[in-house]
Amino acid sequence: MTALPKSIALACVLAITVAAASALPAQAETIAPASADAAFNSIYKTEWAWRKALTDDDEDDGEDKVRVRFPDVSEAAQAAKLVYWTKVLSQLDAIDVKALSPEAQVNYTVYRNQIETLASRQRFRGYEMNFGFWSGLSYAARKTLRTEQDYRNYIAYLNDVPRFFDQSRDNLRAGLKRGFTPSKVSLQGRDSSIAIAFENKTPEQTVFYTPFLTMPASIPADKQAELKKLGIEAITKSVIPAHKKLLAFVRDDYIPHARPTIAAYDLPDGKAYYQSLIREYVTLDMTPDQIHQIGLAEVAGIKAEMQAIMTEVRFTGDLQAFNTFLRTDPQFYVTTPQAFLDRGAWISKEFDGKAKDYFGRLPRMRFAVIPTPDAIAPFNTGGNGGPGVLILNTYNLPSRPLYTLPALVLHEGAPGHAMQMPLALENEDLPAFRQSTYISAYGEGWALYSERLGVEMGMYHTPYERFGMLTYQMWRACRLVVDTGMHAQGWTRDQSIAYLRDNTALSEHEITTEVDRYINTPGQALSYYIGEMTIWKVRHKAEAALGDRFDIRAFHDTVLELGSVPLPVLEARIDRFIAEGGKGPYPDKKANPDD
Repeated sequence: MTALPKSIALACVLAITVAAASALPAQAETIAPASADAAFNSIYKTEWAWRKALTDDDEDDGEDKVRVRFPDVSEAAQAAKLVYWTKVLSQLDAIDVKALSPEAQVNYTVYRNQIETLASRQRFRGYEMNFGFWSGLSYAARKTLRTEQDYRNYIAYLNDVPRFFDQSRDNLRAGLKRGFTPSKVSLQGRDSSIAIAFENKTPEQTVFYTPFLTMPASIPADKQAELKKLGIEAITKSVIPAHKKLLAFVRDDYIPHARPTIAAYDLPDGKAYYQSLIREYVTLDMTPDQIHQIGLAEVAGIKAEMQAIMTEVRFTGDLQAFNTFLRTDPQFYVTTPQAFLDRGAWISKEFDGKAKDYFGRLPRMRFAVIPTPDAIAPFNTGGNGGPGVLILNTYNLPSRPLYTLPALVLHEGAPGHAMQMPLALENEDLPAFRQSTYISAYGEGWALYSERLGVEMGMYHTPYERFGMLTYQMWRACRLVVDTGMHAQGWTRDQSIAYLRDNTALSEHEITTEVDRYINTPGQALSYYIGEMTIWKVRHKAEAALGDRFDIRAFHDTVLELGSVPLPVLEARIDRFIAEGGKGPYPDKKANPDD
């Protein structure tokens, strides 16, 4: 099955999905070894083309493509996905993994993890709890548009909002009916993230009009005027009414009737659901109790490091008193959003000056430093990062301390998400499904590793900034305790808030928004520290085995050239790195091809 022409509507794609899936080979006989690689390549290429067609995301169009529609998220589409991915798993079962080439065996492990995760999400109907789906539109509105066709695509995208919102609302309603919702306590006030997009605003004042404020001079003036008119019409007739309809549903029906409990164990088939999320986010077979105990041990170890810094700065109180001092002393805060963004940008450039000593290959893609969109800033974390962007939350500046900013920038910017993800995208030696997909244990583990790596790199200039790094480490270790505590051990929300308050220097605002995030996304918070622990474990193993032959640049290049992979794949790759004498992946060519 080849990629379908882009002109075919998504409805047609989904209409043939079940039939196409039924045509896939069932368990059948084991495929002969001689054809194992070819058979596996055919499976993943066919499925990947189908998966990209569902989202109108043809990789041949490049990453700057402006989509014309949202994905189909209807009940029928969701059922079709489960049928298809279940059949793909049957295909994979028919492959003799030992007959695959070494490279194909790695690809098989990564790909199977992807399909198992996708199928598991569908089986548990996770899409019925996709609260907050509307926030993606705010980010899409900030995409750079370059041509008249880009603008026409964007206008079509805006006009597709009612259909997408209606389908997504139907999914939320189905989840509500069976008690599969976020906790009511963590949803209080979240309706404002919808209202802020349109209330008391003209169409031109909404974020959705942003691309029309500055248009390329290459588009003639008469065309610009036409496109602006069409944009205003789309916002007026499609976007704003869809938001109004959604707001009424969320405010009057969804939040009032959301479940009163907080534990994932209280959801339908909750124990199995939470265990599936642990498997997805950690990529290891670990129980909630195992993770909880690791968290308690790590919290104790980091607390000792914190105490050493408190002694260094001659603070005589206890940890709670020191955290209070950090939360309240004006020296650690700025008073304007631009000052916060400026400091973050400066830290990013400082990293650029040190990067060559720690990395052999750097991405071509640079990144901008921008604020979190207003619609989600009150409830969002301190920052986000990815290809082309470092997003810093400037909402409620008294809750955004400067002593944690270096760690935040290293995590979300470079060498964290804004570096790791572009390196995967630019690595043409990887199959497409490894270039642009994301596994949390690897990606968040790498980003958290990047924070502590900043100590070696000299990125922390004061004891307070080193303490800020430790409070971020402590925060992620506390997540192991709090996430498993709330979802599997009966912890209350207040108990979790108190645990973070007592053990970290996070602001009260950050603590409450984070705890609510863990309530609403069970398991995701576990990926960070488990992933970081794995990277440090394999690094220390390589250092011990290689001695003077260990090259930090080669090690980092080896980790990053993998793309996003399950943790066992990372461990196996570093074992091979050791066996090969510490040779990096680019020994015979320049780190950057354009050099």
